[in-house]
Amino acid sequence: MVGGKPGTPHNGAMQPAPTVCLLSGGLDSTVLFWQLLEQGHAVAPLSVHYGQRHRCEIDSAQDVARRAAAKWPEAVVPHRTVELAPLQHVLSGSSQTDRFVPVPHGHYEEESMKATVVPNRNMILLAIAAGYAISLGGSKVAIAAHDGDHAIYPDCREEFQDAMQGALNLCHYEPVTLLRPFIGIDKTEIARRGAAMGAPLGATWTCYEGNRERGHCRQCGACQERAEAFRLAGAVDPTVYAAAA
Repeated sequence: MVGGKPGTPHNGAMQPAPTVCLLSGGLDSTVLFWQLLEQGHAVAPLSVHYGQRHRCEIDSAQDVARRAAAKWPEAVVPHRTVELAPLQHVLSGSSQTDRFVPVPHGHYEEESMKATVVPNRNMILLAIAAGYAISLGGSKVAIAAHDGDHAIYPDCREEFQDAMQGALNLCHYEPVTLLRPFIGIDKTEIARRGAAMGAPLGATWTCYEGNRERGHCRQCGACQERAEAFRLAGAVDPTVYAAAA
């Protein structure tokens, strides 16, 4: 929906309250966003700048949201970005929020990838998303946490997501539902679904290094997992990669 408040008359019809989708601008959240729209949800895309190493993903999220609004003008609430950059000062120790911590290279599942963990990120993001959903008159938030993340990110585990659902049941007068449709699938399946839907996967950003002029670095775990997902999915990889050294 563009213009007006969710749930108020628009062109003579009542509009459904939107589902808030955490949209980082990466592959996973973009496919989730597109899937929700394909399924008929009204969706409010929400990004959070928490002081991460670069803004490439947020720029991509804005681009993806514009494309979605052009395709589903009545279903997409204008994209919002919450500016919480000072969080980087208390979420230190991660290569994503601390410029003194180098971005590790190598496969995503290796021990070094734990340096990319931002402490308690998903609890923070979901709390913001829930508050936003409630303010819009809605009761659903969606997150693209998936099975392949579990080995590295504690706040992507199903147990954590279950606990968050318990908290969201109690955070307001009425429960807020946590949608996590990718919790039992991996990134390969996400890439496959995104390609099948025609989601704008080439507009997404994954690389931890964040050098848009050079392109995705190929070396960090995020780049390697992305390339592997497209390859295993048998889908065309639209990613612009840096020239091989």
